[in-house]
Amino acid sequence: MKEKTGRLAGRIAVVTAAGQGIGRAVAERLMAEGAEVHASDINAELLATLEGATTTRLDATDHVAVGAYFDAFARVDILVHAVGYVHQGTIEECSPADWRRSVNITLDSAYNVIAGAIPKMKANGGSIITIGSVASSIKGFPRRAAYGAAKGGVIGLTKAVAADYVSQGIRCNSVCPGTVASPSLEERIGELGEKLGSRDEAYRSFISRQPAGRFGTVEEVAAICAFLASDEAAFITGQAINIDGGITI
Repeated sequence: MKEKTGRLAGRIAVVTAAGQGIGRAVAERLMAEGAEVHASDINAELLATLEGATTTRLDATDHVAVGAYFDAFARVDILVHAVGYVHQGTIEECSPADWRRSVNITLDSAYNVIAGAIPKMKANGGSIITIGSVASSIKGFPRRAAYGAAKGGVIGLTKAVAADYVSQGIRCNSVCPGTVASPSLEERIGELGEKLGSRDEAYRSFISRQPAGRFGTVEEVAAICAFLASDEAAFITGQAINIDGGITI
């Protein structure tokens, strides 16, 4: 872990999906900035390797469990919600079960977690950051029907929360990555590789769509989250901030 800077010293931060990928990088960055981090994930084994944070196994799609989790907090200053699920397919390739799974994991979880955190922010204000995606209401991508709809819903929820609570000192923004090197991406490359008959060909297919010539990193996403959590972003709310290496230019 990097040496703490103190920019977020004294802040209590909650980070979901912190076992790996973007969520884990965010948890580590917020700790490096001095925050007291409470990290959750549905996978307790992944959480067990996250040092420095208070960790809790939590299913963010379980509204009752999420409510009980937040009841234990006297105050929350920062919330970063990183739970999501990428279904690959057109609408014809998306069964009703696929659709429900996508919306439940990606959008319903955002509702549960934000609803749990808001009461803990009202007294002192706070910063809520959702992890959206450029594959959403921002831009349509092939074979992302359910995912794009669910992430579009996350962005819409983010903006609505920002409008409802701006007068109470609560900010809400969405960080919207393009293609980021992560365990999730590795899984998608593997799935495409099986269809194409070559993992290398699948990798080349993904990288060919990157104007910057590379994937983003989870650390780059975490850096934006740390900024939005800080006082330096005190006048920013209701925004969907793209970090996509030029995909949406």
